[in-house]
Amino acid sequence: MVDDRFLDHKLNERRRQDAFRRLRLPEGKTDFCSNDYLGIATNGLLEEGSDAAEGSLAHGSTGSRLLAGNYSLIEETERTLATFHQAEAGLLFNSGYDANLGVLSCIPQRGDLIFYDSLSHASIRDGIRLSFGTAFSFVHNDVADLEKRLAAAQEKVNQGNIFVVTESVFSMDGDLAPLDEIVALCQRYKAQLILDEAHATGVIGPAGEGLAQAGGWHGECLARIHTFGKAVGCHGAIVLGSGRLRDYLINFSRSFIYTTAIPPVSVKAIARAYELFPHLHDERRRLQQLIDRFQQAAIGYERLQSSTPIQVVIVPGNAEVRALGERLQHAGLDIRPILYPTVPRGSERLRIVIHSFNTPDELDRLTALLQKKPAQP
Repeated sequence: MVDDRFLDHKLNERRRQDAFRRLRLPEGKTDFCSNDYLGIATNGLLEEGSDAAEGSLAHGSTGSRLLAGNYSLIEETERTLATFHQAEAGLLFNSGYDANLGVLSCIPQRGDLIFYDSLSHASIRDGIRLSFGTAFSFVHNDVADLEKRLAAAQEKVNQGNIFVVTESVFSMDGDLAPLDEIVALCQRYKAQLILDEAHATGVIGPAGEGLAQAGGWHGECLARIHTFGKAVGCHGAIVLGSGRLRDYLINFSRSFIYTTAIPPVSVKAIARAYELFPHLHDERRRLQQLIDRFQQAAIGYERLQSSTPIQVVIVPGNAEVRALGERLQHAGLDIRPILYPTVPRGSERLRIVIHSFNTPDELDRLTALLQKKPAQP
């Protein structure tokens, strides 16, 4: 019998912090939780567009891309997505986590410096941790702090490269990176920009092309990572850049090399999603109207400014935010609390996600429940 009681030490620590995580089911509640911003998954839009031939697609690819797992559909889809995103080339990864891990672990080398936004996603941090570069965070979205660090780096770096890593839309705050200023700094200090577009894909830009393309900065990025598990409604990710970057990742990115390739049935779903979401103009318009409605509504808690589907209500304290989350769950609204240590202590929050399929009545019911703080016992 295996004795795994040594695991209790860390588990009990989480329980004492009132931060113990459990899986839960939505149970038919109104969705203010998922990242299905445009309703592609919820409304079964990919299934509507499928044909009988898709039912015969394989659910397994039989191996890694470098061995038995490469096939024509996956390369055709990479070319199609690269064209849509105005990139020279693209390489599919099994998930956004794999993509960030694969890019950031293999590109920076010894002697290189990495500057990353302090609120960067865990996959970015993990990729940086696995790299040979020396990394420093800069204050979230603070271009003055980033410039100070870039200026100091000029005196330290010899023959190495400098990388700046950030996100388009930040998953826990819902705000946008000041990409125009960051691009200008990268040009001035000869830094390479790596941009995670996960929460911008499908939502930002006239066709959901992402923040870099919408602003005309896509040509200034060494790599752009677009993931498909949010608004695109399926699974996987693509890294976009030059043909040289694609060759480099095929040769050195361990999360690409040493994993079984995405199966044809999943790649077909990605291709279908890219046929679909650029034309969901009405959904993006409804989504923006609901975002504006939430931002303008009166509530009894601090609310972060956000023009994206991710809306944040600050409720300090794990116990307090958990209690409010349970109150909303009991009212039939699927909203999950974000606890310390996922976010810094004192900035615990409700992460409210608005979708194009939510209704004004559902949103008004939510804001009514947030208008007054529960009376203290």
